[in-house]
Amino acid sequence: MTDTSSLAIVLAAGKGVRMKSDLPKVLHPIAGAPMITHVMDAAAEVGFAETAIVVGPDMGEVEEVAKSHGAAQVFVQSERLGTAHAVLAARPAIEGFQGDLIVLYGDTPLLRADTLKAARDVLGNGADLVVLGFEAEDPTGYGRLITNGEDRLLAIREEKDASDAERAITLCNSGVFAFRGEIVLGLLDRIGNDNAKGEYYLTDAVELARADGRDVVALRCPEDEVLGVNARAELARAEGRLQERLRQAAMAGGATLVAPETVFLARDTALGRDVVIEPNVVMGPGVVVEDGATIRAFSHLEGAHVRAGATVGPFARLRPGADIGPGARVGNYVEVKNALLEEGAKVNHLTYIGDARVGSGANVGAGTITCNYDGFTKHLTDIGAGAFIGSNSALVAPVKIGDGAYIGSGSVISKDVPEDALALTRGPQQLREGWAAKVRARRSRER
Repeated sequence: MTDTSSLAIVLAAGKGVRMKSDLPKVLHPIAGAPMITHVMDAAAEVGFAETAIVVGPDMGEVEEVAKSHGAAQVFVQSERLGTAHAVLAARPAIEGFQGDLIVLYGDTPLLRADTLKAARDVLGNGADLVVLGFEAEDPTGYGRLITNGEDRLLAIREEKDASDAERAITLCNSGVFAFRGEIVLGLLDRIGNDNAKGEYYLTDAVELARADGRDVVALRCPEDEVLGVNARAELARAEGRLQERLRQAAMAGGATLVAPETVFLARDTALGRDVVIEPNVVMGPGVVVEDGATIRAFSHLEGAHVRAGATVGPFARLRPGADIGPGARVGNYVEVKNALLEEGAKVNHLTYIGDARVGSGANVGAGTITCNYDGFTKHLTDIGAGAFIGSNSALVAPVKIGDGAYIGSGSVISKDVPEDALALTRGPQQLREGWAAKVRARRSRER
């Protein structure tokens, strides 16, 4: 290791059979990102300088996501022979390591950075090994943490091996272990597999460390933080808990969520001060909403930037690359993709704006579409400042509408329009006096 200050090892080899999915378990998303990225975020936030990921065979998708998110190394656990065996798959990262080392799990996306910092602080105060535990509402199935009555950990007892008195303990093992790095291999290499499953369990490190005279500490955290996701119902539960955190953080930061329980945010949603989010709004990844903007009800945003004082919705869709300028308005049933609306521009009704620029103060009428795709390539529509696009117009890209130009309603515009010009392509209106009355009379006779 070139950086010996800290290392996080994230175990991600589980297939998640109970998920009944072709997608590896740790890649199932919550708040718009794979579960494993939340775990890696927490480790990075608390200052773990290196991250090693342990995956199973043929898990290239997990490796790709982990490396794109900053994992220094990825190791393959060729056989699933227990948690200690999984950690040892990362032996090249551990050998010679002298700093803090923590073992995490890719399916525990609710773990907070503050909790990991607390574990590092305990190591910094002299502990050799810290085990994260939680008071379980229902401890059935969990390993119990046997302590000296305070915070010194004596052993971890699996439920099937526990006495009746030990089963009554509600302090349970989360599986998260933090070590002083120089003792890790010395402990793991001595763990055997003399058990019913023939596996090597990380929990055995506790009694080995105690036998060596090491200081082993049990650190408590809330049960929800170490929720492991193994089935779809647990995935939904984790989503709900994380959404509540994100909503609370948004409101604490100065945003108004009119009906918070109906608003869904991504892990990276950024909301400014005095932003108003109305009910039933969904934010996908990559959304920034600046100060004083309003997102009206039933809107969906992803990869979009909404500038100060702009209004979006209701029933609007902003797709990746949408940039809504200061004071601009995007109304009901409007879709915007890869397009810039400059300051004060208005697109209020039933409109598609894709691969375009809408200049400051321009108005785009209802039913207008930018025809940006010719079946092979996307093309740009450029609408100048102060231009007026009449309702039910089709702008066939590439095309430029000059500043202050006027497009007559119902037009199909395929050539550039100079500034301050009028362009229209509809045929002249024809009027036939009495035509409707004659047709009704004839139809009446035919019946």
